[in-house]
Amino acid sequence: MSAETSNDRAIMLIARREISTRLRSKAFRVATLISILILVGIALVSKISSGGPSYQDVGVTPAAASTTDRLTAVARALHIDLRVHDVGEAAGRARVRDGELDGLLVGDDPAAIDVVVQTGLDDDLRSVLQLVAQRAALDRQVSALGGDPATVSAAVAGARVRVTPLERPTETDGQQLALGIITSVLIYMSLLINGQAVAQGVVEEKTSRVVEILLATVRPRQLLIGKVLGLGTVGLIQMAAIALCGIVAGTATGALHMHASATAGTVVWLIIWFLLGYTAYSLAFAGVASLVSRQEDVAAVVTPVLMLLIVGYVIGVSILPSTPDSGFVAALSLIPIFAPTLMPVRLALGVVPAWQAVVSLGGIVVAIPLLLWLSARIYQNAVLHSGARVRLRDAWRTG
Repeated sequence: MSAETSNDRAIMLIARREISTRLRSKAFRVATLISILILVGIALVSKISSGGPSYQDVGVTPAAASTTDRLTAVARALHIDLRVHDVGEAAGRARVRDGELDGLLVGDDPAAIDVVVQTGLDDDLRSVLQLVAQRAALDRQVSALGGDPATVSAAVAGARVRVTPLERPTETDGQQLALGIITSVLIYMSLLINGQAVAQGVVEEKTSRVVEILLATVRPRQLLIGKVLGLGTVGLIQMAAIALCGIVAGTATGALHMHASATAGTVVWLIIWFLLGYTAYSLAFAGVASLVSRQEDVAAVVTPVLMLLIVGYVIGVSILPSTPDSGFVAALSLIPIFAPTLMPVRLALGVVPAWQAVVSLGGIVVAIPLLLWLSARIYQNAVLHSGARVRLRDAWRTG
């Protein structure tokens, strides 16, 4: 067996051990279930608070039948979903009272529309009816002056406003924004939970002296890589389960109705940035965690690394939604330590030039081997030291 094969085999054995241990953890299963329930709950709340259907149901009595064509034409021009129903006046009033119709047209004068409602008239429907009445009044005046209403209507309909933007506008809709924020939350939570799981695992093995047994058969670098690889696989499984359930819930409730290609693209980038971000942060967490021997001390040593993660996340959910074109955020998203929490959100919002995506991706790909070298050196020199906290300077110089 070659040295390379032996090295890979050792790493895979450690990774499988971490995967098996983590998947059997009750805390892991509970955390995953709670995250899924939260996403499903968000989808349901979004559906409930959406205020019902976005279309308007309007009844038209035989007396008001002459307004039907104008009504549908104006609604179409205003991009308002209007559904017209031909009904008798008595039946129509009953349906308005029962909430089945938003309004009932009962008058026979298209220039003075008479509409029956239950409590109030929707603003969109009011705008449509107002324009229908105004157009009917205009046609009547044009006819009285000897003109052709059809010719005037065609001229009015052909009037246009030409807009010449000096810069390309940012096209970001509410669905993109929601998906971007959810992406940021998923990556942040995954890095936070699984990154700290690496740190806690390092200290637990050090406290129980298991690490001494393991290092009798494998090298510190192999142990570090295997631990990061194993917990990263579990984290990816967890995130995929949460994201899949969230997408299914959002689609089923109608809260998520983006184009399939846009959603798929966001999911692909989510996976890529999770893997890269998790690898980078987990290596950093493992390196600094090896400096201490007690679980109580873990929080203190991982805080500097954790703050970098939190800063990127906070900027991503506070500044990006209101200013997606922010140059400050764009610059930060190119820095490897902030890229995992910022770049996925910018990609979901569709505001990233191709060169920025390439630079950001290349930066973290280059940073990961450097982090592996730094963390492996610190881990190797500090993991066997029990008792008092090892200073970073001493861990770097030892050996």
